[in-house]
Amino acid sequence: MDKVIFFIDDDKMILNLMQYTFSNRDNCKVFAFSKGEDCLPFLDKNPNIVVIDHSFVNNSIFNTGLEIIDKIRETYAGASFIVLTGSNDSAIRKQYEQRGVTSFINKDSFFIDILIEKIACI
Repeated sequence: MDKVIFFIDDDKMILNLMQYTFSNRDNCKVFAFSKGEDCLPFLDKNPNIVVIDHSFVNNSIFNTGLEIIDKIRETYAGASFIVLTGSNDSAIRKQYEQRGVTSFINKDSFFIDILIEKIACI
């Protein structure tokens, strides 16, 4: 069975890298969105995994991944979330943990390798 993965990030380069990396893998069906609101009409695809950026600054109605997670969970509760962030702020991390998120990846030079490993385990 295919893993349905949503990537949500306003950084086009990171979004394209994730989409390219996972579109070429067996058993992965990938959807990429630069704004959180763009994924909402596609929740009927039943994503297994949502990889989401923490901060959104490019004309999104949502400012953070926290807001997007809350909106997704209003309609669909079946996804595991992985948060990408450039911040090590423990208060932000705690807010995600309170929403059941346990996977965090720092946006660094090796984030794609770590993401591959995490998604393989889900």
